[in-house]
Amino acid sequence: MKIENPFESGHIKNYLLAYASVVVIMILFFIASTLFHDVEQIEKKEFEKKQPVKEVKKIEESVKKDDSNTSWTSGIKLMDKTYE
Repeated sequence: MKIENPFESGHIKNYLLAYASVVVIMILFFIASTLFHDVEQIEKKEFEKKQPVKEVKKIEESVKKDDSNTSWTSGIKLMDKTYE
């Protein structure tokens, strides 16, 4: 059994057509995916750069309340009631 040379027998034309058809199908899928894919515009969210004065005072008051409840300066708070 002898293997024929595809260049001499004309089979190379079939291989090239198969390769070209795969490339064309890939290009068509790419075009279809870009046409039918709707990209939504997302609004940019911006945060306030400065906190309102009222909120800062509330935070400071809550920190002062927490400090008055703790007996240590390291910020460790013990439980009010012990469970045995």
